[in-house]
Amino acid sequence: MSQSAVAPQALIEPETPALHRLLRIMARLRDPRQGCAWDLEQDAASLAPYAIEEAYEVVEAIASGNAADWREELGDLLLQVVFQARVAEEQGVFAFDDVADAIADKLIRRHPHIFRDGRLDLPRLELSADEVSAQWAVIKAEEKALKAAAHRAATGVEPPPPAFLDKIGSGLPPLLRAEKLQARAGEVGYDWNDPRAVLAKLREEIDELEAALDQDAPAERRQADLQDELGDILFCCVNLGRHLRVDSEQALLGGIAKFRRRFGHIERRLREQGLALAEASLDDMEALWQDAKRAGL
Repeated sequence: MSQSAVAPQALIEPETPALHRLLRIMARLRDPRQGCAWDLEQDAASLAPYAIEEAYEVVEAIASGNAADWREELGDLLLQVVFQARVAEEQGVFAFDDVADAIADKLIRRHPHIFRDGRLDLPRLELSADEVSAQWAVIKAEEKALKAAAHRAATGVEPPPPAFLDKIGSGLPPLLRAEKLQARAGEVGYDWNDPRAVLAKLREEIDELEAALDQDAPAERRQADLQDELGDILFCCVNLGRHLRVDSEQALLGGIAKFRRRFGHIERRLREQGLALAEASLDDMEALWQDAKRAGL
């Protein structure tokens, strides 16, 4: 048995009264007789969008630098884990402890240089970040082989080979999924080698969108083509960010924050002039936008 395949030993767990309290609160909210009507209506599918939303709000709180917001949003994200685990427990699938144990076991299994033989009391093996990444890949391959063997034992047939891009999960947010798909294809050479080539492709996609705008077609077909061409542009923008080594998610969040700052400037200046937003012309607002831009907002 390789070092990475050593089963982790049971570790001494500290008391976690705060987590225990949270789990009890969640159980009460889901109590069929004494629980909350809204919480009782939820299932795994209805809760799924909240997990994505809360994860984004954690990222936003981190970017804001506000520790109180960071703590609060992490709590909201933790609630989604606890909520989903409670739903699963009610279905007899798994419980919160199973979730925590599974990720703890994985961390131990994938860090054999830290948790040698699954123990906490041995000194770590000194590995560089590159060596750790290579070790991680080997361990993941071992885990994949074990899953395939379990499938064969349970069904008597070989599991179907996954498509090359199947490694990228469909549950990821679209921008992140696009970036990971592009990087995955790049592993086998299907990639540009210069950001300028991606820029040229982006201009080509914009031209195709403009052509779709000008086409004489039934409204439904025209709208479908516009959506298709806009999707190509967005996908290409993510690829450009990847080649520029710019995180598209963070870049978009920065653009959103900038828009809010500048639009807030427009609103404040109009208020000083005794005008509501709806009373100002587009030219007036554009002039104030440029004013905000010059001010570095």
